[in-house]
Order: sequence, then structure tokens, then C-alpha cells
Amino acid sequence: MKAVQYFSDDYLKECRKMKPEQILQFLEDFQKLHAPATSKSRLISLKVPENLLEAFKTKAQLSGTPYQTQIKRLMKSWL
Repeated sequence: MKAVQYFSDDYLKECRKMKPEQILQFLEDFQKLHAPATSKSRLISLKVPENLLEAFKTKAQLSGTPYQTQIKRLMKSWL
């Protein structure tokens, strides 16, 4: 079963203000974001407080998910 996404009235109100060019750009960006997993990955460097990283790794391990996979999931859901 697929998840259903709900939007707030404020969000929908702002979306109605979008110009056609902005909508097209959004759709193109959305397609790129959800492209097959064959898209290239890029190595990045990110400074994170040690206690935050350790807590994140522990929680990811308890859920049975590699922590870097969880970071990518969070990034996608935020977008």
C-alpha cells in the first residue's frame, strides 16, 4: 500500500501562486530526485557533533538500517 501525502491549506495556497515555469522546474527536479538508483552518488564531507553522530548510528542500528542509508532517506523526505 502506498503512503498518502496530505498538504496543509497554507502549503496549497502558496502552490497556487506558482507560475507555470516554477511548476515545470519543480516537476523536473522531482523526476531527477526519484530517478532510478543508477544515478551517480557523490562523496561529501560533513561535520557533525560526535555525540549526535553516535546517537544517530545507534538508533539506525537498532532499526536495522545502515546510518548512511537513513541519512539519504531523511534528505529525500525533507525535499
